[in-house]
Amino acid sequence: MSVSNPTLITFVIYIAAMVLIGFMAYRSTNNLSDYILGGRSLGSVVTALSAGASDMSGWLLMGLPGAIYMSGLSESWIAIGLIVGAYLNWLFVAGRLRVQTEHNGDALTLPDYFSSRFEDNSGLLRIISAVVILVFFTIYCASGIVAGARLFESTFGMSYETALWAGAAATIAYTFVGGFLAVSWTDTVQATLMIFALILTPVIVLIATGGFDTTFAAIELKDAGNFDMLKGTTFIGIISLMGWGLGYFGQPHILARFMAADSVKSIAKARRISMTWMILCLVGTCAVGFFGIAYFSAHPEVAGPVTENHERVFIELAKLLFNPWIAGVLLSAILAAVMSTLSCQLLVCSSALTEDFYKTFLRKGASQMELVWVGRAMVLLVAIVAILIASNPENRVLGLVSYAWAGFGAAFGPVVLISVLWKGMTRDGALAGILVGAITVVVWKHFSIWGLYEIIPGFILGALAIYFVSKAGSPSKGMVSRFEAADEAFKAAH
Repeated sequence: MSVSNPTLITFVIYIAAMVLIGFMAYRSTNNLSDYILGGRSLGSVVTALSAGASDMSGWLLMGLPGAIYMSGLSESWIAIGLIVGAYLNWLFVAGRLRVQTEHNGDALTLPDYFSSRFEDNSGLLRIISAVVILVFFTIYCASGIVAGARLFESTFGMSYETALWAGAAATIAYTFVGGFLAVSWTDTVQATLMIFALILTPVIVLIATGGFDTTFAAIELKDAGNFDMLKGTTFIGIISLMGWGLGYFGQPHILARFMAADSVKSIAKARRISMTWMILCLVGTCAVGFFGIAYFSAHPEVAGPVTENHERVFIELAKLLFNPWIAGVLLSAILAAVMSTLSCQLLVCSSALTEDFYKTFLRKGASQMELVWVGRAMVLLVAIVAILIASNPENRVLGLVSYAWAGFGAAFGPVVLISVLWKGMTRDGALAGILVGAITVVVWKHFSIWGLYEIIPGFILGALAIYFVSKAGSPSKGMVSRFEAADEAFKAAH
């Protein structure tokens, strides 16, 4: 690898730009609210694109195209499930959560919101939800670090161990310095880069393989089943893939974007922008994997790296088909996807440790700048643990993501959704929902019952636990009046 390598220069420029944005955000960070939620100042475009970019991690450009390349269109059910889930999350949760967090102690984090919404003075709800965040997000962060390491490994010929640290360093740098504003501003840049890469790459692959007719003929020749949405699937398999959509209701890094919007009125416009971006990205990513089948069938001599690890399909196509400078920009899109999600996750873990443990239990009177610096220290701590988990080179990106996604979707999804829709929900109901959801995911995953994705039983049982336990008690008058006031404010804004 020579220093004049255009891809390397592109990467360095890109990373330097992201870190520069981090330093710009550093100057706007005066207190913990700024560091954790950007002072609730995000407009609709930044809210939309940062929600999208924080959601679509390295799996969008590695895990999903790899799955389609291996199995054909039958893997695209996951994309359909995600689109439906994301839309329902914007529709039912986004605006309501923005208003409810403001009415419930101006909550900065999910555990903070749960504590205020359900008047939990014991701190139990806060501790359990913060622990769930730390456990599943550290696994999620590890998936981002694996994706970054794979990128550096295959682009620059580094060893996996070196690539692991190189890939994580830049993200840690700007999250550490700039906090939420840095993460949201860089997400907007990264979302733009990702959509550019995912629209351009399939078009160029299509041209390289001779247009639609030739490409489709080559894919059919390889295996006619590639076109069959139902190939090798079962009813449980399709339900499992569609079930990914349920995860949206409980992802703290996406919900944080809703909480940070400048007003509930920005949400409708943000929803339209975010869904358009998401649909274009998912169609592009499926096309990359699908057209890649035709390209590598026609060019078996360069198919080695993809045969060895199918999650490299986008990386190899970018390197083979584009001028090295353009390839550098396209490969930066993977880095963008990894960095945007990893930075959000590091920040949510940091805010859980700072706001929900340090400030609540250790230093109630801590100054704002002390809390910001504790938050920065926690970013480093979580990153190091995630790097240790990621140090096993056998890890697959999609496998790590699916476990963490299920954990959040089942533990927090029903609690968040029901808490913004039903005033009869109680603290014990919320506790039961989190515990039943999280435990179901861990147990179901361990025994892999019926081959069903663990988020589905976790979500259903969590929701039932909330309903029945809440029905056994009743919410206080304060809880009901705050809910009604927030609900009125939400309706008035529409």
